[in-house]
Amino acid sequence: MMSNISYKEKNVLVTGADGFIGSHLSEELVRKGANVTALAQYNSFGSNGWLDKVDQSIRGDLTIKRGDIRDAGCVNAIVEKQEIVFHLAALIAIPFSYEAPQSYIDVNVSGTLNVLEAARRFGVERVVQTSTSEVYGSAEFTPITEDHPLHGQSPYSASKIAADMMCEAYVRSFELPLVIIRPFNTYGPRQSERAVIPTVIRQALDPDCDIIKLGDLTPKRDFNYVGDTVDGFLRAGCANNLDFGVPYNVGSGVAVTIGEMVECVNSICGANKPVHQDDARARPAKSEVLELLACPKQFIDKTGWESKVDLELGLSHTIEWWRSIIQAGETRYDSDYLI
Repeated sequence: MMSNISYKEKNVLVTGADGFIGSHLSEELVRKGANVTALAQYNSFGSNGWLDKVDQSIRGDLTIKRGDIRDAGCVNAIVEKQEIVFHLAALIAIPFSYEAPQSYIDVNVSGTLNVLEAARRFGVERVVQTSTSEVYGSAEFTPITEDHPLHGQSPYSASKIAADMMCEAYVRSFELPLVIIRPFNTYGPRQSERAVIPTVIRQALDPDCDIIKLGDLTPKRDFNYVGDTVDGFLRAGCANNLDFGVPYNVGSGVAVTIGEMVECVNSICGANKPVHQDDARARPAKSEVLELLACPKQFIDKTGWESKVDLELGLSHTIEWWRSIIQAGETRYDSDYLI
């Protein structure tokens, strides 16, 4: 089901390479022999985000560029001579999107437009656009297929819907070779505490924390381990029978409630801490997405992809990573565990 095209000696750009999924994807592309340019957002601290924690044997083969996808000139300079572009750069924290919605338009919509224009200008062989399961909103039916209506239930999800529509427009208008993938809730090592699984793990492991503070425990999520999500990206970048300009769900096809996930984390950590529902951590009532459960059949049929790591194993890997960085003193203590 995969094309014979490999990543060996391919010039590949990863935007958002300094982030959670982007850093894992960049690593795997290097392992597969690609010439990887990793775009990290410029900052005055000299930090390349999670790329700074990548093993030196991998990091030495990365070409790290600092820039900003909101700047068209910067994007043009980086996209030139690239053959494949994985576009992951985005603002993704849903709570912050309520506070600063304009910034989500600037980054997620205008930034994506800059990538599309540059890819069109320089004849990129394929662009992989990172969408999100949040574009579906609360499920009208499950499992969610790609035909499910789109609902902008947060400024973040609305910005991603707009970006997806721009991608579709560029495929239809300019025949840009672009694949849209919609990862469901990815988790794993390097994910920040703005996401629900890391904040639960941190509280479960912290000896100074007697309870686990969370918002609503009833929403259901289709959690997918980061290694499986990265495999989905790799297949999206080279599979020869994917349709351009249409979305593909990448999820496990299994959903659990937030409360069930917490029970699993508590069990693995040996913590058994009570959970306190904190209204400050809950989304606005009409903005909460109550259930996300993927139907990944189309993507599986066309690429052979599958979700291999079940939740218990994935949580075990993630908890092991959190133990290691806490022991090394590499994480900042946050008494509020805000997400």
